Parts: sequence; structure tokens; C-alpha cells
Amino acid sequence: MNTPIDLKDPSLYINRELSWLRFNTRVLAQTERGELPPLERLKFIAIYGTNLDEFYMVRVAGLISLYKAGVQETGPDRMTPAEQLAAIRDYLHREKRTLEERYETILHELGSHGVRILPYREIPETEQQRLREEFMEHIFPVIIPIAVDATHPFPHLNNLSFALAVKLTDGSGTVKHGLVRIPRILPRFLQVGHTFVPIESVVEHFISELFPGYTEVASTPFRVTRNADLEIEEEEADDFLEMMEEGLRSRNKGQIVRLELTGDADADLVAFLTSHLQLSDEDIYYYRSVPLNLGALWQVVGEKSLSHLLLPSYNPKVLPPLDREEIFEAIEHEDVLLYHPYESFEPVVRFIADAAADPDTLAIRMTLYRVGTKSPIVKALIDAAQDGKQVTVLVELKARFDEENNLRWAKKLEEAGAHVVYGIPGLKVHAKIAQVIKRKNGRLKSYLHLATGNYNPTTAKIYTDLSYFTTKREFTSDATRFFHFLTGFSTHAKLETLYMSPTQIKPRLLWLIEKEASHGEEGHIILKANSLAHPEIIRALYRASQKGCRVDLIIRGICCLRPGIEGVSENITVSSIIGKYLEHPRMYWFKHDDPGCYISSADLMPRNLDRRVELMTPIFEPELAERIEQILSLQLADNRLRWVLDSEGEYHRVHPAEGEREVDSQELLERYVNKLYERSRKRKDGDEKSYVRRLAEKLLKES
Repeated sequence: MNTPIDLKDPSLYINRELSWLRFNTRVLAQTERGELPPLERLKFIAIYGTNLDEFYMVRVAGLISLYKAGVQETGPDRMTPAEQLAAIRDYLHREKRTLEERYETILHELGSHGVRILPYREIPETEQQRLREEFMEHIFPVIIPIAVDATHPFPHLNNLSFALAVKLTDGSGTVKHGLVRIPRILPRFLQVGHTFVPIESVVEHFISELFPGYTEVASTPFRVTRNADLEIEEEEADDFLEMMEEGLRSRNKGQIVRLELTGDADADLVAFLTSHLQLSDEDIYYYRSVPLNLGALWQVVGEKSLSHLLLPSYNPKVLPPLDREEIFEAIEHEDVLLYHPYESFEPVVRFIADAAADPDTLAIRMTLYRVGTKSPIVKALIDAAQDGKQVTVLVELKARFDEENNLRWAKKLEEAGAHVVYGIPGLKVHAKIAQVIKRKNGRLKSYLHLATGNYNPTTAKIYTDLSYFTTKREFTSDATRFFHFLTGFSTHAKLETLYMSPTQIKPRLLWLIEKEASHGEEGHIILKANSLAHPEIIRALYRASQKGCRVDLIIRGICCLRPGIEGVSENITVSSIIGKYLEHPRMYWFKHDDPGCYISSADLMPRNLDRRVELMTPIFEPELAERIEQILSLQLADNRLRWVLDSEGEYHRVHPAEGEREVDSQELLERYVNKLYERSRKRKDGDEKSYVRRLAEKLLKES
């Protein structure tokens, strides 16, 4: 008799941090795609760098803290913090060369289009003169020269500080050390036409102006990264708002966990810096050709006069029935599902703005997680509150790296008279929901919006997400219970039709997986999410595979499940779509269940299912469920943007087989939404309800 396989065996799990690194490698691999314009490829280097900053600020910093605390095991793969740190550092030091090669290739191609990124010393004298004038007028007054010696201590450096370390002499042989801090208010690159000059190369040229009487011996730009994960003791806080503000101030005091330097950094200056910064040599990264702070390359990417070197921008469409009807009347007639950014986010903004302006609106309730700095939705909520409507908003102050922006909006909402809830102790509220209550014909009518993504019109243009509008009583009644749970006291909150974490989503998903697995080889599960790391979900999927059930996973980022292991996961495939748009929705589909389709704000991770307030929405309407199924089928047929994971934890890009037509799922969705939009302009009255089915049929036929 065969010995049962232990599904808790560490060898069955991929380490979470190493899986994330492979995701960022797939982002970097977009720079290899020669069919993309050069600035489009440079954009992926900017994204890669921004991702890596956050990874070091949070994940690596956390591992360093665990290591210092003597923690030995951190996950189902059983890697110790020390082992993970060693693997991460080795991976990133090896990948650095690939990053530099890709950057140099893109830079060369940009040069053929007249776009250059050059240090001050390499640009023509006429351009140098222009930059000298700019330096003296706009930079010299705001940069900060700092002496470091016995009477001038080494200064505190904020998280992601960018500066120059300098070695100087006064002519008598005396050597001095100092710093020149470059404030964030200054641009990363100074621009002369289409030439972008790193600001540190300009500052370096004028060191003698900053330290009169001294001559520069050597200088090197550097950048520091600190532990930026806020540690909040909520139970001890009398004022959560004040606690968060103090937490944000402490973010710049966290331990330094990374130092970035240029490849030609002076050895004496490196010793000077490391003696004061106190960090491991393994966390020092030398870059030969790429600029420090890769995220600042957005300045180049965003130059409007160079838009021809990017992919053509796509104009999201408003399709039937929201293109001709008043939005509340439209969703009274039928449930509506939108797939952003192919379909415009504008109806979501209009949902709140029209409600705010309507005298029949009694109440607006919603959750806000990441809304952006110039939010038309929050402005509409402020107008509604000032107009005397009941406005209730949960503003999640613990939304990482959006805390400061959310604090600002929360204060403005309170000042306008809105009832603002600052999250729930011990839980982060990540659910995306908005409810509008109106008085109509002498009765109360509730309208509901549920989503997989944030209420942020800016990111809605580059993130794929789902929006769902409904007036179904079973949904709106649950929405009312949900908001009562957020604003009141309840330890036994349970919804009847919607599912809420941390109490309902995980049990429901485990039940759905087990039920579909009972169909054996006839069973089929498709799960699309950003990340899969929850060990209970992974084990349930392993058991489903062992029963012969087909499991297709579309996981953009972290995936700790190993597919293709004999006797465990040979019926599981893992795909990752990396393209022009960030794949962000969570869609869960089960062949034999009714309803068999769900959308959710929750990823398949312990933090989402066990430690956050999330929502999962069943899709009952057959046409809408069919549309989601066809989107999933299209992505599984993608042979341009899709990567597949093997049992060793490595990803491989999918290419069209010989004679097979190319399927770029994002490009096809753009094309077909455009076609449907054009057709809707010509349609006859009453023809609008069949557009979803036509879209699904076309996508299936094409893929």
C-alpha cells in the first residue's frame, strides 16, 4: 500500500520572497520585448526599481528583524530568515548585471531617437552653460552642504534619501568629509531638450561653490533604504489618527537596510559611509551604469514630447447600457459588470458624483483604501456631506505607503461633516464597496457597487479590475449589515449572500474546491489572483489535483504552490500574465457549482483571508458569469504575455507554436471593446442587452 504524501512537506512549497523576486524578474524581462517602443521598455525598468524599493523596505527589513530576534522558521517552506536573506542577496546581486545590460540597450536605442541620459561632463558646452544658470538659480539655494567631523555629527538620513558623499582638501593636505543632500522637491534629471542630465552630476561639478575654499578630491552619489513597515500598537492608542501620524514620522527612523552606490565609488568614501550607516556588506549594491533611484525614470517616460516612443494610449470606453441611460436607472433594469481599463472607470465616479448631487439621495457609504491625491470620488463625498446627506466612509489608514494621503482625505471628510471610520483594530479593511440609498416613490431604494480594485481613477487606467453594479435585495441587505459591522460593535458579523473575511471567504473557498474536486476528472477550477500563498488553500488544491480535478491558476505575482509534481499537482498549471496593464482582479470559477463564479477584493494569502476585512461576491447572472469565464479562457490561451511555472519554481515565457496564431489577451480585449463601442454607436433601440454575449462569443472564437 502506498504511503500517503504529506502535503505539509516543505519541499512542496516555494518560498514567498523568492517567488516575489521571480515576479519582478518577469517585469524586468519585458525590457527584452523588441516589439515594444523604447520608452515602454524603460517604463518596466522604472516599475522594477519601484517594486524593489518596497520589497527591501518591507520584506527584507522584516526578515532582518526576524533574524535578529532569533526566529528560525517563517513559512511552510521552512526556510529560516538567514537562509532567505542569503538567497535574496545572491539573487539580486546576480540580477544586477542583467538590469544594467537591459538599461544600456534601451539607452542606445533611445539615442537613435535623439533622447539621451548623460552626465554633465559629457554634454556640449552650450548645454552646460544653460544648466549652470539653472543650478545657480533653482538648485544652489535649496541643496544642503553638510560637514562631517568631530564637531559636526553624521546627519540623520530619511528613508530613500539621495545624496552625495564628498572628500575635500583645503590645499594644506587636510582631508575633510561631507555630504550634499539633494531634496526630493528637486527633479531627478535636469532637462535640456531631449537630453536628461542626472542632477548629482551637476551638483558634483559645483562642489567648490558649496564648500568655498575646498577642492573636491572625490565624490560619490548614494541612496539609503530604511525599514519602513509601521509597527502600530492599536490597543494602546487613545487616538488612532494621532498614532498613525506618529507612526509615519517614525518611518524615517527605521533601521537602514540597503545602501546603493555607483560602481566607481571611491573606496575611502565607501568606508566613510559604512562606518556611519552600520549595515551588512551584502546589502550594499553597486550600479555601474543605471542611475540610483530607478523609479525616477518615470520623469523620462512621462515627457509628453516623447509619447511617440510609448505604446499608443488606449481610450477606455463606456458601453451599453451605461452609455445612454442615467446610471441608477440602468442598474435598476439589470446588473452591470465592467472590466477596467478596457471599459471606463467613469461610471464608477459618476455613481458617487450623481448620488452626491441628487436631492433624493439620503445616504452614501463606502470604503476607501487607495484613492489617489486628486480624488473626484472623495470630492463628491465632501460635497454630499456638506449638502446634509448622510455620508459614512471607512478610510483605511493602514494602507501601506498611502497612509499620509488617506490621513489628509479623512480629515477633509470629517471637516465636511462625514462620519469617518479609521479602520478596525487588528484588521485591515481591504474590501471595495459603495452603497447609495435613495428615496424613490415614497420608499427607500439601495444601489450597490462592488469591485476588485481601488476607487482610484488614475490606477484604473493601468490596472485591470472588475466593477459590479446591482440593486438585488440580497446584496444590498448584506451591504447594510456590512457597514453596520464597520461602524458599530460586532463579534459575530455574518453575511447571507456576500462572503466576508476573516470569517467566511476562506471556508467558502475550501468548500468550493473540495466540492469541485469530488467530480474527479470532470472537475475544473480556474482561480485568478495577484498572489497565492495560503497553505490551506494550496493543500486543498493539491488534494483536488490528486483526485484528477483540473486546476488552472492565473497568479500574477507570488505563487508558493509547486505545479507538476507527480502524485500531488500534476493536474495543476500556474500562469502569470505580465503586459501593458497590471493584472489585478480576483476571479474564482468552479465548473460544477451554481453560482460557479465569484469576484473578490481578496488574494489567496494569509493576510487577506485571515487578517483583513475583504468581500467575495457571487455572480448569479449567467451572461455576466459567462463573460468572466471567457476572459479567463482567453488569458489561458495567451501566448504573448503569459509565463508558466514549473515544478522547480522557474517561469518560462509562452511562445506561439509553429503555425499557431498569436494571442495577446490585453490587445484583443482592447480591440474587441473598441469594436463593440463602434457597433453600439450604430445600434438600434433595444439592442444593447446582447453586447456581453457577443463579446464573449468573439473572444472565445478568437482565442
